[in-house]
Amino acid sequence: MGEKSEKVLAAHTEKITLGISRILESSPGVTEVKIEEKPPAERRALVSWEQKHSCTLPEDLRNFYLMTDGFHMSWSVKLEDNPVPVGSMVINSISNLIHLKGSSSYSLPNSPSLADLEDDSDEEGLPDKPHFDSRNVIFELDPCDGNGKVCLVYRKHQPGEATPDPTIWFLDRALYWHFLTDTFTAYYRVLLCHLGLPQWQYSFTSYGLSPQAKQWMNMYKPITFSPLQLSEDPDSFINKLDPNKIFKGKNKTPVTKKKLPGPPKNPPSTSKRPEPPGAPKK
Repeated sequence: MGEKSEKVLAAHTEKITLGISRILESSPGVTEVKIEEKPPAERRALVSWEQKHSCTLPEDLRNFYLMTDGFHMSWSVKLEDNPVPVGSMVINSISNLIHLKGSSSYSLPNSPSLADLEDDSDEEGLPDKPHFDSRNVIFELDPCDGNGKVCLVYRKHQPGEATPDPTIWFLDRALYWHFLTDTFTAYYRVLLCHLGLPQWQYSFTSYGLSPQAKQWMNMYKPITFSPLQLSEDPDSFINKLDPNKIFKGKNKTPVTKKKLPGPPKNPPSTSKRPEPPGAPKK
């Protein structure tokens, strides 16, 4: 690959990751920052998907697929000279933007379906939770390494109503729904700002992260500001924590005894205090 091609690829990577790749590469302990280069999706593939599912892709997601047909970025942490996979950020390609249905997971006639197992309670102030029935059409954006699913959710509308834009939700392993963002653009920024840390989606749930996920979060704290600020001073956002120092055993150093302080140079006077007048003589 020529120098010009490398510069074009670096500029493309910088654009796709909003500068996160550069920050990860300069973070202590981080190694093997990888981005799978994917060609743009063909327009006919997008049209075919919309016709098949009778759903219109939102403009921001359509533009994303016209730039890259999916996204996968991963990174590891070097511990004792061995890379340990940590971060993973995924957006399924248009062909893998599959429809999640509420059909039974078993072949038995009376086995429960996803629609039977889901939670019906809605939280005040948030959009109505998705349902595996005729009210919603649900597609998988990210399989989350088996820890749940990030989903693109379309709400069915009545004839004559304006078509509502799809929203982004997280479906955990217990089949509870958790609202993430209103748009794909907002979700993509949240994904990058959390650096693909393990189980980061559970920070949007009421029960929070697992102890192991909390440890990774403490080591590589997610970026909690607008990604537009990344181009200003990326070095100021780097976590200075060195993972290699955390996992090393404590050094056994000999304990040195502290010397006791010596007697004062000018000891207090031992002369007798004058007796008060009228005191009997000894």
